[in-house]
Amino acid sequence: MRFSVGITDFSWPDKLTEELAGVTVAAEDAGLDTVWVADHLLQADPNSTADSAMLEAYTTLGFLAARTSRVGLGTMVSAVTFRPPALLIKAVSTLDVLSGGRARFGIGTGHHDGEARAMGLPFPPVGERFERMEETVRLALRMWDGDTSPFEGTHYRLERPIGNPRPARRPKLLIGGAGERKTLRLVARYADACNVFDIPDGGRTVRHKLAVLARHCEEIGRPYGEIEKTISTRLAPGETAESFAHRCTDFAAWGIDHAVVITAGPWSVAGAETLGRVAGLLD
Repeated sequence: MRFSVGITDFSWPDKLTEELAGVTVAAEDAGLDTVWVADHLLQADPNSTADSAMLEAYTTLGFLAARTSRVGLGTMVSAVTFRPPALLIKAVSTLDVLSGGRARFGIGTGHHDGEARAMGLPFPPVGERFERMEETVRLALRMWDGDTSPFEGTHYRLERPIGNPRPARRPKLLIGGAGERKTLRLVARYADACNVFDIPDGGRTVRHKLAVLARHCEEIGRPYGEIEKTISTRLAPGETAESFAHRCTDFAAWGIDHAVVITAGPWSVAGAETLGRVAGLLD
């Protein structure tokens, strides 16, 4: 199983820059897979407050790319309505080029209507957001393949979508969310990875969601094993590596490949080191 740090809270009491860089370097040194950052303009973690510190995601990832050399970098996840699709794809491609092929592309429909109202962001009905997300994914795959022909979607029309320079290697695409009729169907069709949530029901919900994804894959003739199954979970304050490793054996039994771990409050270097020890315990 792979492990990643998910940074959702930037409210270190002082020296934010140094703390953020320190946690990310510690994650890399611990051999963790990816550092993910939340893509919001307002703090959305339920353990925090809306006026707490929040950094713009792609600027942050560019900063972290310059401080590291191996760890993956991505958003968990970018709401499709935050940026025009060509701008979002260009940001991911630029991150990949400048980081030497370490970008991960996490995308979702968005869910925070209060943030949209507060910050003047578009927030169309959910059906339209799904349509926009699928068009953005299709456009990303075309641009990364070097296809500059006109793109004609329902919501987006691009005369000549140039993606130069192209990524060092095609960024892995993660579609966030676990809706059974639309989201997991899109995962089966397009994505390299899905993301489900750690719900305290003994794995019943996770197993069910993965079974639905497997059925969608079977319907379109795609091997289910091609898709990385990630789970978002929390490292509790003071939780030991041994305790968390025990939980992760359950995740693996449910069919999970990769744990994306968040914390209550901002990450610490010690927390990232604990997560690295978990990986060692499960080797």
